[in-house]
Amino acid sequence: MNRTSSLARRTAVVAASGAAALVLAACGGSGDDTGSAGHGGHQATDSASAASAPASQGRHNTADVTFAQGMIPHHRQAVEMADLASDRAQSAEVKKLAADIKKAQAPEIEKLSGWLTSWGETVPAEGAMDHSMHGGMEGMEGMMSAEEMTALGNASGKAFDTAFMEMMIKHHEGAVEMAKTEQADGAHTPARKMAEDIIASQSAEIEQMKKLLGKN
Repeated sequence: MNRTSSLARRTAVVAASGAAALVLAACGGSGDDTGSAGHGGHQATDSASAASAPASQGRHNTADVTFAQGMIPHHRQAVEMADLASDRAQSAEVKKLAADIKKAQAPEIEKLSGWLTSWGETVPAEGAMDHSMHGGMEGMEGMMSAEEMTALGNASGKAFDTAFMEMMIKHHEGAVEMAKTEQADGAHTPARKMAEDIIASQSAEIEQMKKLLGKN
């Protein structure tokens, strides 16, 4: 009887100790899992994803920044020239061409500005049409001088049509060269796509204007 009671007590103690050990092991394992595979593991994975996502989706380089900062004032000047055509142009074809240029380039200005803002870069200020600010852009990239813009604004009728198309051909040729540079050197996929669209659309408009000038 005594021997049986003693054995029962020893069995109960061993069982209790084993249960306690299992509970402690479970708690310890839970803590370790939370620290590594749990919170720690997820945090490491999430951090890696957060770091790689912008790198792959929003990757850009200095060529992209140069393209955006140069194309914004370039487009603004084209829109300014197009605005003049509404009440100065004589040809319905020139008026339509000017409207198409404004319709295409105004939204691109917004898109380019958005990219620069997201990259933490400076967006060229509105009205900063002083051509010295974009590093010799005038001439090389088809920007019109202040004198040329004044002369265009003072023209009307057929004289305006001719001046507008001659100047816009030069302007478009500059934009096409800038876009080709972006395609060759840029890294931002949407910017490279815009450059491709500019090359296609403005090259077509150059040919259209040359034909219209030939008719004059």
